[in-house]
Amino acid sequence: QVQLVESGGGLVQAGGSLRLSCAASGRTDNNYAMGWFRQAPGKEREFVAAISRSGRSTDYADSVKGRFTMSRDNAKNMVFLQMNSLEPEDTAVYYCAAKRSDIYRSRPDTYDYWGRGTQVTVSS
Repeated sequence: QVQLVESGGGLVQAGGSLRLSCAASGRTDNNYAMGWFRQAPGKEREFVAAISRSGRSTDYADSVKGRFTMSRDNAKNMVFLQMNSLEPEDTAVYYCAAKRSDIYRSRPDTYDYWGRGTQVTVSS
């Protein structure tokens, strides 16, 4: 089992920045590909970003490309999501997720573990 805990959410004005963190604990001896997803009220959960097990490869949703950057620190079992130029449309609960396989990283149904989420609210 792997436990994931997100932090760093909050309220920010449009154009501002936030940095989300996700700490992994438990069976972290197996390296996992990691993803960030978000869910706004009344909408389905959507892919935001993902990073390979090695950290050498990242994927981003078109809506966040050029604004968000995902990174990881395998020594500390943590992943991060730096979010710049935030827009009201980015308002959502952001979830961290882990998967054993490095493929299909944008598909939420392929992830094995999920955190409880952290709220990000962007005011206009």
